[in-house]
Parts: sequence; structure tokens; C-alpha cells
Amino acid sequence: MDRIIRLTDYLPPVLRQVYELRAIGEAEDPELREFQREAENVRADQFVLQATENGVARWEHILGIAPKGTDTLDSRKFRILTRLNEQLPYTIRMLRRQLASLCGPDGYSVHVDLENFQLTVKINLIAKSNYADVAELLERVVPLNILIDLSLLYNQHSTLAASTHGQLASFTHSQLRNEVLS
Repeated sequence: MDRIIRLTDYLPPVLRQVYELRAIGEAEDPELREFQREAENVRADQFVLQATENGVARWEHILGIAPKGTDTLDSRKFRILTRLNEQLPYTIRMLRRQLASLCGPDGYSVHVDLENFQLTVKINLIAKSNYADVAELLERVVPLNILIDLSLLYNQHSTLAASTHGQLASFTHSQLRNEVLS
């Protein structure tokens, strides 16, 4: 909101001096400012990245997305953008592009086994917070005759080999396998 509008500014100069008209203008100015804010919110809600809570809820309703109780406004916007970016036809190239937007360019691996009608997708531990979003994406875009195998890319020996046993001893087996190690 760049400009503050006062009703008394729209009165002719001779009527600006009338006490009653000034009082009416001052009493209605807060209502006008609230209307101005809401009009700006309506404009912002048309664009996902600028949307308010109300706008995000409307986008979710339109797209049939059920928000989780723990979602932040940004994660809800991310989920909306993901759904809006889905495009037909669903090719492996488009799937890779979608996965790159969800998990990062190196945050996943995809293998297609055409003989057995199987799609294997593994996402990196760094992107494991997006696991449910990837699962939903695959359910929507992968043809029903293809079996989906979605899993996490756990830490492997090659990742841990650079560390000494002493450094690794401070972690549990579960941590070494399932968590991003710095």
C-alpha cells in the first residue's frame, strides 16, 4: 500500500473547513484503509508466492490439496507450485524435472525397468522432508500399470569411508545410516 487515501482530500476546498464533514472523513478513513489492505490482499492472492493465508487456502481448495497441521505457509505455497507445475504429457524427462524441483538437481535417482514395468525412485536424505510430496507426485503422474518403488538414498560405505572409526564412533548405527552427516 503505497498511498494513504483520506476522504477529506476529495472534498472541495470550501467544504474541507466544515467540522462535520471533516469528522465524518476521519471516522471513515480507518474503514477505507482496511478496504485498501483487503483489496491489496485480493491482488496478492492471485500469485502463489505473494499469497496471504486466505489466498493459500483458496489455492489449496481449488487444487484439492489438504494441508498438514505442521505445514508452514511457505511449505504450503511450495506444494501449490509443485501441483501447478505438473504438465502433460508425463514423460521421464518431465518427471526428472519435477523431481529436481522437489529434491534439488542431485537429490534423487530414477531408474526405469521397462521389462518389469517398474519405476524406482530414490531421494537423498537431505530431501527426506519432501518424501510425502514425491510420493503424491508419483501417484498422480506415473501410469497405473507401472509399479512405483520409492525409497530414501541412505548413507553408503563410500560416503562414510572418508571418516575414521574414531569419528564415526560418536554416532549410532541408525544415525550413520539415516541422517545427513556433516
